[in-house]
Order: sequence, then structure tokens, then C-alpha cells
Amino acid sequence: MRLLSSASGKVTGSPVHHPVFARCYARVSVRAETRLGVAGLRERLLAGLSGRVIEIGAGNGLNFAHYPGTVAEVVAIEPEPLLRQLALESALRAQVPVDVVPGAAEALPVKSEAFDAAVLSLVLCSVRDVPRALGEVRRVLKPGGQVRYFEHGLGGGRLMTLTQRTLDRTVWPTLTGGCHLSRQPVAALRAAGFALGPQRPVLLPEKGPALPTSYCTLGVAWRPQEPAER
Repeated sequence: MRLLSSASGKVTGSPVHHPVFARCYARVSVRAETRLGVAGLRERLLAGLSGRVIEIGAGNGLNFAHYPGTVAEVVAIEPEPLLRQLALESALRAQVPVDVVPGAAEALPVKSEAFDAAVLSLVLCSVRDVPRALGEVRRVLKPGGQVRYFEHGLGGGRLMTLTQRTLDRTVWPTLTGGCHLSRQPVAALRAAGFALGPQRPVLLPEKGPALPTSYCTLGVAWRPQEPAER
């Protein structure tokens, strides 16, 4: 649940600044690794990746410990200064090379077709312009490149979806650094032109009462191969 946007679309040293939310997120996310089993989901999210990987919205860098040794390099984009500093500290402990840089999802500061895979982990909920952000992901991926995603969004019955949408229109984005509860990440990936692969629903927490943030999806998509020229 991290905001990756700037009003102008230009990349600056600190595209966003949410110090209170960043401190809260850093504490809550670390506890969720074991209490909610998120560490195991990160392991499955990243298993089998190789080559150059771009991670959009690295937050405090909790994915870094789970990248397999087959990954040659991770370029981790994080706009929020406090979270980026924590990500830098996590990068020093990673078993693969990780370069943490500032940037916005809607204007990634990297070359086109430079990466074998992209990782989206609890970030599409908070980008300001989802189609533009996914267009950037498609731009920086090589044809055939993978998108690994672990995202939360719209889910549950009629009462829960009404609650999610009501919170999105009122206090939730202000309190949580721009997070939205009722987005539909899989549909957004399809609309952006990605080919969808295997996906599985995940409920967090797995046991106990469902929360507006509980409805997650773990999956894979691809940038289609470009048609051969004739």
C-alpha cells in the first residue's frame, strides 16, 4: 500500500512524502511477515525469477531477502524517502545485487525493454494513474518478459465491496498514503495488454475475520511477444 505518483509525471528526488504513514507501514509490514504469513507469499511470488528485475514500489525492501540467486540484478523503485532509506538498508543484506533508486511508477527512470521481469507487490492500490503505470511496466519489459504480482483489491460480498468503495471515497486514501481498496489489479493488467497466466486468490489473514484489505491475488502475467516483421 504505497503511493508511487507525482502530479507532473516527472521524476524527482522524492516524488512523494508520507512520513507518518511510512513509519506505520514499516512497522506493520514487518509484523505481517510472520503473523500473516506474508514472507511465504513473497517466496512464492519471486520463485524462479532470473536475469534483470525491476521492482515497482519496493517499500522497506522486504522482498529483497526472497530473490533467488538466479537473479542478476534488481532495480528497486521507491519514491517515499523514509521507506527508500529502509530499502537501502535491506539491500545491503540481500544475496543478490539490489540498486534502490527514487522514481514514480508513472515515469520509470529506466530504459525501455531493459528487464526480464517486473515485480508488483502491494503497489497498484496506491499509484495515482494505474493505466499509465502499467504502460510504463510494459515499456521497460523485454517482449515476453514476466510480471509477478501480489496485490489486494475488490473482494467479498456485497456489503464488503460497498464498504471498500465507501472507504475509498472518504478517509482511506488520506490515512494510508493513497491506498485504494476497491481496485481490480488483474483486470487492470488485462486492460494494459498483458497476457495473464496462473493466478490464485489469497485471503489475509487466512483465518479470522475478513478485512477490507484481505482480498489479494498472487499471479503471473507476460508482456506479449511482438509479432514478427514480414
